[in-house]
Amino acid sequence: MTFNNKEYSIALIPADGIGIEVVDATVQVLKALTKKFTKLSLSFTLFDWGSERYRKTGKFMPDDGIDQLRKHDAILFGAVGAPDIPDHISLWGLLLALRGPMQLYANIRPVKIFRGTKSYLRDVEIGDIDWVLVRENSEGEYSGHGGRSHVGQPWETATEVAIFTRVGVERIIRLAFETARSRPRKHLTVVTKSNSLRNGLVLWDEVAKEVSLEYPDVQWDKMLVDAMTVRMVSKPKSLDVIVGTNLHMDILSDLAAVLSGSIGIAPSANLDPTRKNPSLFEPIHGSAFDITGKNVANPLGTIWSACEMLQWLGEKEAADYLLNTVEDITEEGYSTKDLGGNLNTTDLVDVICKRIVE
Repeated sequence: MTFNNKEYSIALIPADGIGIEVVDATVQVLKALTKKFTKLSLSFTLFDWGSERYRKTGKFMPDDGIDQLRKHDAILFGAVGAPDIPDHISLWGLLLALRGPMQLYANIRPVKIFRGTKSYLRDVEIGDIDWVLVRENSEGEYSGHGGRSHVGQPWETATEVAIFTRVGVERIIRLAFETARSRPRKHLTVVTKSNSLRNGLVLWDEVAKEVSLEYPDVQWDKMLVDAMTVRMVSKPKSLDVIVGTNLHMDILSDLAAVLSGSIGIAPSANLDPTRKNPSLFEPIHGSAFDITGKNVANPLGTIWSACEMLQWLGEKEAADYLLNTVEDITEEGYSTKDLGGNLNTTDLVDVICKRIVE
């Protein structure tokens, strides 16, 4: 048993769109799980941060928001963004305002085909796609450096500066090697674009080679990001753990999610490996206002994110049980429309909760 005999305090930030729906669904599932595992105790604190708050106050979260979150053991996040607010305003106003200052520098995105579902790739079976994507989450292309000048003039200029530090690159590369070492295949692929980005991403190549010497038991290779898209589609079984920059892995993880069946099942863990700050867990899909309020959103990406949260908190048995229960249900044909099923959000959650407490 892995229960630590404490009550875990979970901060909930549903934010916008279907984020509100899938977080509520996941809380229902977690409450059912505590009935199955009676020594697992979870308390939830709801934060009303998001676009509605921005419309009223001009801010997505209060000035002391990070201090408030540090009182909790983990954060469960939905999705941020609304049609009437520019995406860069909402993303930098909330999610990126948390990742950087809280040093959630490791974004872990596991990918697999759930039993009973299908990949978009032909001749791919359950187990053929079983990856962990490791995304640098605090610097790189999303460092926030740059600006605009001469706005409105023909010579208007905009710069977006990618920042790569040795400490930032080394710590994420090392975490990726550690992740690969912990898995049966012990294989790592390092993704860059160092043929054309000859400074920051050459640093990535050099650091990867240096760190690899400490992991002789891990086989590794490197790929240019454009070639990596081809490999993910044409040779998915050749991949295991994949690490790359903030931007590259942001894009590749969406591709990975849809190859596994649906972006609706894809989870992520925004980790502070030092554990000085609470880590944040979220599905990788967006706020999806086109389906908001229709009770059709797939909650499995958020539920899987909650499994990752429980793993991080040390509750491996409960996490494994919940994820296995989800796969048992999809294997039996219970799923939302994006996975080929016919259940709505509420019905799928009801099936999961009933199965947990059986």
